[in-house]
Formats: sequence, C-alpha cells, structure tokens
Amino acid sequence: MKKIYQGKTKDVFELDNGNVLLKFKDDCTGKDGVFDPGENSVGLTIEGIGRANLETSIHFFEILKQAGIKTHYISANVDDATMEVVPAKVFGKGLEVICRLVATGSFIRRYGDYIADGTPLPGGYVECTFKDDAKGDPLVTSEGLVALGVMSIDQFNSLKEQTLKITKIVADDLKTKGLDLWDIKFEFGYDKNGEVILIDEIASGNMRVYQNGKIVDPVDLTNIILGK
Repeated sequence: MKKIYQGKTKDVFELDNGNVLLKFKDDCTGKDGVFDPGENSVGLTIEGIGRANLETSIHFFEILKQAGIKTHYISANVDDATMEVVPAKVFGKGLEVICRLVATGSFIRRYGDYIADGTPLPGGYVECTFKDDAKGDPLVTSEGLVALGVMSIDQFNSLKEQTLKITKIVADDLKTKGLDLWDIKFEFGYDKNGEVILIDEIASGNMRVYQNGKIVDPVDLTNIILGK
C-alpha cells in the first residue's frame, strides 16, 4: 500500500483496487493533555481510542446508510483499526465542518462577550474552518469559500443541509442512551461524480458529549454508544 496522507488521528493509504484505506491512530486533538475536539493539534494519546473511533464510525455510518445518506464508507476491520472507503477529493486543502448545538469551547473563546458557555443554539450552528495548523484552522464563510474557488454555493448548501441532517441523526441516537451532543466535527468531499459526501469519520474523538452535566471521555463514550 502507498501512504498518501498522514493526519493527526489517522493515516491514509491507496489500495490496489482503487479504493482508500484509513488507518486509525490513538492520538487525539486537545491541549495540555486535555481532550478537546475543537483544538487543531494533537494534545494527547489515549490507548485504544483509534479502535474506539473506528467502532463509533461504523455504528453511525451504518445508521446513515439506512437513512439513505451517502458517505464514503465501504467496510471496516476493527482488529486492524482500518476502514475502506471510496476515493473522494477534499475541498481546497482540507475543510472541517463543525455543527454546534450548544455554545462552548472555541466558540466561547471567540464570542464569549456575547453568549454564555452552555447556551443552546437551536437548530444547530454550522461553521467551516480550513485545515491549516500554522494559521490555527481559520474560519471561512460560505461567501469566502465561493470567492476562493473552493466550492460552489450549491455545494455549500448541500454540505450545510447534510451537516444539519447528520447531526440530528447522531444527536437523536445519543439521546436514546442518555447522552447530550453539544458539538461535532465532520469532513466532506466530493466523489468522482462531483457529489458532496461525508468523508473521514464520525468518531467519539470528534464530538463533545455530556451525560448528567459532565463531559464524557471518548473511550467511555464509545462503550456507551456500543453498549459495552
């Protein structure tokens, strides 16, 4: 296999059959040893989080498949911490899409003068950031994405609609387990037909979830989601 990308939490390989293999790692985004899905650099390593993220992704990708939502997911091997996916191109040099149901984290660091930590954001608030560690993953508006030639307005509208729909599906599933989703991070790309699809993962390490008013550790979150 040929490695085509080395990311913060997974490596990406090209398969002989034309598909792509994602290899999940035990690294998490955070700062000073504290997990934070909103951070743009690896802050800690949690043993087993790679497989935990993969198992969570499988769980949600299968739910999305049943809901008729197209993603890049094909199959997975939990023992090897790998997932086979259809090839897709990222927008620009990489774009992260965050859906916030509650104001917290980096949102409060930016806008704390206007809103209190823990304030609900009815309907969900979608924002995009470029994947650029050197620049701190800068925010970009829909108008900026179009002006920069990263995507068309129709592609952005599809991305936003899918983000809100997928976030609701994830939040509803978590709610059945006594969990409250505060925010979640996605990545989207486009396939060989130019269709905007969800790529990467839907992992416990990419979402902020609370239970009884306390944030849930990513590994613990996976165990709750999968009923372990």
